[in-house]
Amino acid sequence: MAPPLSDAVVVDVLRRLDRLTAPLVRRLGRPPEMPAAARDDWWAQRAAQVGAVAGGLPRLAGRLADLLPLQNTVGTAVQSLVVLGVAGEHGVTDPAERVSLLSAVLLDRDLPAERVRPLLERVRGSYAEAAFGAREERAGLAGTARTVWRAARLLSRIDDALDARPKGRLGARALAQLPVVGVLGGYAAEREALRKAARRTAELLEPGHRVTV
Repeated sequence: MAPPLSDAVVVDVLRRLDRLTAPLVRRLGRPPEMPAAARDDWWAQRAAQVGAVAGGLPRLAGRLADLLPLQNTVGTAVQSLVVLGVAGEHGVTDPAERVSLLSAVLLDRDLPAERVRPLLERVRGSYAEAAFGAREERAGLAGTARTVWRAARLLSRIDDALDARPKGRLGARALAQLPVVGVLGGYAAEREALRKAARRTAELLEPGHRVTV
């Protein structure tokens, strides 16, 4: 059995994930005229529709996707866009708070912001263009695909912890085990999982239930 992941490793991966995907989250930005009450719902629906395609594509390989660190990593990378999108709607900009949210929603791991901050200090300056790709390579549809792929590769470092991420309905996940048609089940499962991620993020950001202090 592999040793449990340390807080330092989790923080390092999730902070890099935040830095990598934040520009993409901004590009996905919902219409500015949308009422505040509808914004969380926009991330739960519109962003889910966009992201679920990428999250479900590994299911073209059917059950083979479960034998590779692909479905979990790609699915979690897409879910991170929704978590960070909802976080932005609630004005969460502090890196420690964002990492704490990612940990709670994607890993079901209690990692309060006050425990994250000193670990962020240790890894400051470790983010390089080599890790994220040149800025111009992150633009457009191809750039979006590259960003999700780089995020998935980054998350492979903590793949053992990703089973805790939000999941779709059991029926859709069962269909996803089949080759080729599994992409339909994968799409449905990931779409529902993204909605769960958005709801969970919004719940954690409600007054009195914030994951930070």
